[in-house]
Amino acid sequence: MSIPFPTLTDHFAPLASCYDVLFCDVWGVVHNGIAPFPETIDALQRYRAGGGRVVLLTNAPRDGDVVVDFLDGLKVPRDTYDAVVTSGDVARAEIEARRDQPVLHIGPERDFSMFDGLELRFTTVEEAQYAVCSGLFDDETETPEDYRDLATAMKARDLFMVCANPDRVVERGDRLVYCAGAVADLYESLGGAVMFTGKPYRPIYERALACAERLRGAAVPHGRILAVGDSVRTDLKGAVAFGIDCLFVTAGIHAEELGGRETVDHGALAAIFTEAGVLPAVVTRRLAW
Repeated sequence: MSIPFPTLTDHFAPLASCYDVLFCDVWGVVHNGIAPFPETIDALQRYRAGGGRVVLLTNAPRDGDVVVDFLDGLKVPRDTYDAVVTSGDVARAEIEARRDQPVLHIGPERDFSMFDGLELRFTTVEEAQYAVCSGLFDDETETPEDYRDLATAMKARDLFMVCANPDRVVERGDRLVYCAGAVADLYESLGGAVMFTGKPYRPIYERALACAERLRGAAVPHGRILAVGDSVRTDLKGAVAFGIDCLFVTAGIHAEELGGRETVDHGALAAIFTEAGVLPAVVTRRLAW
């Protein structure tokens, strides 16, 4: 059965006054991993200038300060956003509660900042008491299948996994590369137990809401929050589950299946919403004022 089609818009300005806070996705909305999107930067700056608050909400498996440094490197102006909340922030709280347990880390060295100051003992699959997956060791060349033997060995020991980035894929330039969520999905398919710390799961939204309320100095009703994102699985489903509206961006990770970055295949768009069983409040190609 099909579901009603959402409103389509090319401009965010008519919506801006309806919301006090944006929970804005980063990779695929603000930038593509190589360069920022000028129209999105402009829209977020204008929204903030009008009194809105922008919390960047990302499944990056690193703490917020590291993401800020990365955005600085891409020349994303600081006045584009008010704060950053990451999947890594949520994962770190879970890891800290297990700091006395030896841990197997699956992921690249660039994610080590998530462990700063915890004095963890990193070890092998044979000795670990749990695992943290922040990504693939080499996401330029590897796929989740390269981790099947490791996942099988983990399941043989019934290791619990903390997945610090539920994303399965992310844009890097004009390509899609695999993320920690794809490895975690493989482990779950083998019967392994996984805790996902980012979108679409509730803990990261609760952390973002607390951050937004600190920024505004007052409670923020769910009806005054808009999630902006390009992933049906993480951004859209997470927003709906948390009870907030979603502005769905088509020129992101679903672009190829939706007709490209410059056009939208409405039939394909309706199909992915119907298959997911969720609907955004509004659809746009890119976030633009």
